[in-house]
Amino acid sequence: MRSVDDVYEAIENMTVRGAPLIGAAGAFGLYLATLEITSQTNIREHLSNAARYLISCRPTAVNLSWAVNYALEKLNRDHSPASLSGTALDAALEICEMEKEYCRQIGNHGLKLIESLSEKKGGAPLNILTHCNAGWLATIDYGTVTAPIYLAHDKGIPLHIWVDETRPRNQGAKLTAWELGEYGVPHTLIPDNTGGHLMQQKMVDVVFIGSDRTTGSGDVANKIGTYLKGLAAFDNNVPFYALFPSTSIDFSIRDGISEIAIEERDPEEVTTISGFANGIIESVRICPENTAAANYGFDITPARLITGLITERGICKATEKEIKKMFSDKFK
Repeated sequence: MRSVDDVYEAIENMTVRGAPLIGAAGAFGLYLATLEITSQTNIREHLSNAARYLISCRPTAVNLSWAVNYALEKLNRDHSPASLSGTALDAALEICEMEKEYCRQIGNHGLKLIESLSEKKGGAPLNILTHCNAGWLATIDYGTVTAPIYLAHDKGIPLHIWVDETRPRNQGAKLTAWELGEYGVPHTLIPDNTGGHLMQQKMVDVVFIGSDRTTGSGDVANKIGTYLKGLAAFDNNVPFYALFPSTSIDFSIRDGISEIAIEERDPEEVTTISGFANGIIESVRICPENTAAANYGFDITPARLITGLITERGICKATEKEIKKMFSDKFK
C-alpha cells in the first residue's frame, strides 16, 4: 500500500480485516498521508481530511477510529513539518506493539479460564466453539479468541475447536481453520447453523467470540450470526465469552442495538461464494441471477447473554458496573 487510497481500498474490500488490524492499517494510512504533503499543502486540513476518509471505510469496528485518532493527536502535537512522517510512523508502530501486547495478555487471562474448564472434563478434550476469525491474521499477532487456545495447546491441554464457517465471507473456513491447522490444534469445520444442535447435544463446553465494538454496558457487535450463538448458548447453559482488547470498547455508548452502526456490504458476497479451484480462488453464483440479497456484516449480542468479557486487564462480567470497575480510567 503506497497511498491513503490504497489503505482505504484494502480495508473497505477486506483485503485487510479484523478490528485491531484495520486500526493499525488506518494509522499507517495516516503515515502515508504525511508523505503526500507538499509545500502548497494545508497540513492540518490535509491530515484531518485523510483521517475522516480512512475512518469512514468501515463504520462498525471502533478500533479504526480509535487508532486513526490516536495517530492524529500525535501529529497535532508535532509542530515541525519535517518530523511529521516520523511521528506518524512511530504512532502506527506503537499501535501495533500495543495491540500485540493486549492480545498476549488476553491469552494469559483466557488460559486460566480454559485450565479451569478443562479440569472439569477429567482429561477429555475441551470443546470450544468459535465464530468468524479472531486470530493472528485479524489482530497483528496472537489473536484474541485464539491467544488462549494457542497457550493451552502449548501446555498440552487437550482441546477441540468447532469452527463456524461464518458465511458470507467464510472467514472461519478460510482463516480460522488455516490458522489452527498451521498450529496443530484439533478442529472441525461446521456450517454456521450447526452450533445450536451441538450445544443441545452437550458437545460444546464454551463459546469464544471476538468483538468489533463493545459498549460501556457490555453489548457486543461481532460478525453476523454471533447473536444466534449467544441465544443458543444461553438456552443450553453454555458459557459464552467475548475476547477483545480495550481498543474495541466504545466507552461513549451504552445501547449496542440503537447506537452501533451495522455495516451493510455488497450483496454479491451473499449471492456468490468463493473457493479454491486448481490452487486459484474463484467465485461462483449460488442463486438465480436476479435474486435480491441483504448483507449485514454484524449483529449485536446483548450483555445479558454474555457470561464474561476477557480483555488485557482480566475477566469481568458484561455489566456496566464491572466494566467501570476494570476500566475506571476510561470512563468520562
